[in-house]
Amino acid sequence: MKEFTMVQGAGGKQKAIRVSRALHRDLGYLFLGLIIVYCVSGIALNHVDDWNPDFIIEKKKLQISRPPGNAKPGEEQIREWGKLVGELSYKTYDYPTNDQLKIYYDNASLHIDLAGGTAHYEKLRKRHVFYQVNVLHRNSLKQWKWISDIFGAALVIIALTGLMIPQGKKGPLRSGKWYILAGFAIPAMGIFLFYILT
Repeated sequence: MKEFTMVQGAGGKQKAIRVSRALHRDLGYLFLGLIIVYCVSGIALNHVDDWNPDFIIEKKKLQISRPPGNAKPGEEQIREWGKLVGELSYKTYDYPTNDQLKIYYDNASLHIDLAGGTAHYEKLRKRHVFYQVNVLHRNSLKQWKWISDIFGAALVIIALTGLMIPQGKKGPLRSGKWYILAGFAIPAMGIFLFYILT
C-alpha cells in the first residue's frame, strides 16, 4: 500500500512536469515575437540620452540670398528656398521676428535668418522598425495595454513553469537555487542603488 502511494505521488509529479513543459514550450512559441520586440525596443529606449530611438533628425545649414531692400520674401522666393532642401511645397510660414522667417513642411522646417543670409533646415524621419516597436513598448496605442498585461502574465507563467523542467542536481531546489537567488539579487541591487544615488 505504501509503495502504491509513492508510485501514485510520483505519477502526479510527472504529470505536473509534463504540463509545465507543455505550457513553457507553447507560451514560449506564442510570445516569441513579443519577447524579441520588447527586448529590442527596451534596449533602444534605455539610451534616449545617446540617440533618438524614434526619429532620425536630418540637419542642414545653407547660405541664402536675401531679397533686395527690406522687402519680405514673396511666395515665389519661399518656394525657391524650399527647393534648395528638396521641399517642393510648404504647409505654412511665419515671422518670429522681423529678420527671422520659419517655413514649415511635412515633418520638417526651414529657419531663415534674413539679416545674416543663413538658413537652418531640420527634418524628422521615422526610424523603421524601431519607431513601430517603441509604440508598442510605451503603450502608445490605448487598447494595447490589455495585450501588454496578458504578455506580462504569460512571462510570469513561462518563468514559473521553467522551474519545473530541470530535475536532479540542476533542479531549482539544488544547484539551480543559487542561480535563482542571483537572479533576484539583480533587481534588488538596482532598487538599492536607486535609493542610494537619488
